[in-house]
Amino acid sequence: MKRLQVLLLPFPNHFHPWCDDVIRAVGDRHDLRLFDGRRPIGPQFEGIDVVIDQGGSVGTREMMDAARSARLWQILGTGFDHFDLSTLRAKGIAVSNCPGQFSSVALAETAMMFILMLAHRYKERAANFGAGVLHEPMGRELKGLRLGVIGFGASGRDLARRARAFGMRILAIDVRAIEPEVLEEVRPEIVGTPADLDRVLAGSDFVSLHLHLNAETRNILDARRLALLKPTACLINVARGALVDEAALFEALASGRIAGAGLDVFATEPPDPALPVFKLPNVVVTPHTAGATDGTSLARAACAAENVDRIARGLEPLHRIDR
Repeated sequence: MKRLQVLLLPFPNHFHPWCDDVIRAVGDRHDLRLFDGRRPIGPQFEGIDVVIDQGGSVGTREMMDAARSARLWQILGTGFDHFDLSTLRAKGIAVSNCPGQFSSVALAETAMMFILMLAHRYKERAANFGAGVLHEPMGRELKGLRLGVIGFGASGRDLARRARAFGMRILAIDVRAIEPEVLEEVRPEIVGTPADLDRVLAGSDFVSLHLHLNAETRNILDARRLALLKPTACLINVARGALVDEAALFEALASGRIAGAGLDVFATEPPDPALPVFKLPNVVVTPHTAGATDGTSLARAACAAENVDRIARGLEPLHRIDR
């Protein structure tokens, strides 16, 4: 196997454990260097075979222009809605990501956490504890409640498996046919396409979003569709903030037209934490950390390292998104 020159583009303030895990996964099989933002860009990209871009958010147009010898630009993350894919496609540089299966457990666990917190009114109970008020408020058991999973890829399926263990009934929406073995395991009551989205939204007690953000899915939950939700329903979003019309969502939450929301992602990040909607007792938020687990970091590092090795062997990289 040929020894390659690899350049790792790290976030300045999110190095550990993400980049540490990449360094260990690539090991001593290749020559890996860290990009230094204090030094000129051009010389750092000379002779580089593979660029590993943390989150797909570090690489700039200037870096892409400097990567003349690169054969692969590896995104250390799943989403690429914010990535300048067209520039690298025009240059003929292969681009791969670490798709959903490498963060699906983390996303599913966070979504399940939100469901439990909302069902058992965690913020209200915590406030009552601080005020010395016992025995209130009353929560909801999940058994028999319907969970609409919008996007039945890796994270949606992992959430469905966990929700099934709590006795929830699964309603699934996806653009692709779902494999028979998955249907047998999860046993969703509804298996629908995007044409069935309105029906699933109207029939769900919880709705969890697991979609990529693109032109078709941006604001897929607009004011009209949010109005389809039951007054007792809660929305979970661990995917992308711009899947939802946030102004319409915040108004629905503030007015009590829906029962609650668990949000890890936002249309503008970081969001303004002073917004009144985030203070509501029926809204629980985390700072885009749903995928931030030790397991996700290790899995993505292994994915990136495998693609470096494949380039070194003259093989096609896995998980290409440039085609």
